[in-house]
Amino acid sequence: MAKRTRIIEGTWNCTSCDARDILARHRNCPHCNNPREETGQESEFDFGGIDATTGRSLREGVTDEKALSAAAAGVDWFCDYCGASNRGDAPLCRHCRAQRSDTSRALTEEVEPSHAPPPPPASRGAGRTWLFVGLGLLACFGTCMYWGARDHGVTGQVTATAWTRTVHRESFQRVRREGWRDELRSTPPRMPVNGQGEVAGVENIRDCITRQRGTRQVADGTERVCETKTRRVQCGTEEKCTRKKTGNGYMKEECDDVPKYCKESYEDCRDRTRYRTVPVYDLSCTYDTYAWTEVERREESGRDSAPRWPELRTGPVDRLRREEKYVVHISYSDDGEKQHQLEPRSEAEFLSWKKGQSVPLQVNNFGSVNVLAGDVTR
Repeated sequence: MAKRTRIIEGTWNCTSCDARDILARHRNCPHCNNPREETGQESEFDFGGIDATTGRSLREGVTDEKALSAAAAGVDWFCDYCGASNRGDAPLCRHCRAQRSDTSRALTEEVEPSHAPPPPPASRGAGRTWLFVGLGLLACFGTCMYWGARDHGVTGQVTATAWTRTVHRESFQRVRREGWRDELRSTPPRMPVNGQGEVAGVENIRDCITRQRGTRQVADGTERVCETKTRRVQCGTEEKCTRKKTGNGYMKEECDDVPKYCKESYEDCRDRTRYRTVPVYDLSCTYDTYAWTEVERREESGRDSAPRWPELRTGPVDRLRREEKYVVHISYSDDGEKQHQLEPRSEAEFLSWKKGQSVPLQVNNFGSVNVLAGDVTR
């Protein structure tokens, strides 16, 4: 359809007698005969509401010749002498008959705001509420973290020291293993010297049987697969309108029919290769090799004493593996008697702690403890 044009007439309010909703065609107030002026917001026109979807004015357009002529007369101007408003094509002031000069002010109107509907007040209020709740929770969390991270010093005392040492004797012994035939290569073993330099080797490969090693995917024809998708399609037309102020109390509205689009669901289908899973078989064999095997283990522990290692004798194909753990027990008073355990990393560090020794501690409000003693801070 062709573009449709309408002229919308605005209304103004008289500041002399408070008369409201005066049609723009009246340049004088019908109640007190006060001429419409630029001051006092008398020349700020109200053009009524608009439809949020189309942008079309809810007010009817004017059709009489007099109003249409006024709308086409150009931007109003205001007399320098009496301040009255005049048609844009009038050379003389209608009120005092003064001639229009180069300094006569023209009516300036703000750009018509967007016709998009504002969000409902309830939604704005709800959004602000959630924002305030979020900020409050964040402030609470920040305050708690600040309080918890604050620390203070206390003095503790070593109440006990404890140690545990374990020695494992491992022997390089012949063992039986299973493996895939294509990964096995016969290699002679080499015995260790002083617990090192050994080679496990692979000997006596035997008893090979077929076993499933894995699976693989094999093409097995095709299958039809479909996926539901959406797309935008034209589903008719809809009216869209734009409005432009003419600077004299009227507004020109132009409406046109534009394509309307809707979402449409459709099936996107295609053929794809179908696969099936089949087992893969291979030869699995038994073979002999050598591996470090624990044959003996001894452990010793003590409290408030120097640590020592358990004694184990080794043979020509043996080696020893050692493990050690140290603990220092510290008690301190901080809103009640509390305990803290320190685990030294070496024997030398462990021996620097003695029962009854005073220990400076740094404790925060969350209960985290740092030990401050010499170069140790943990």
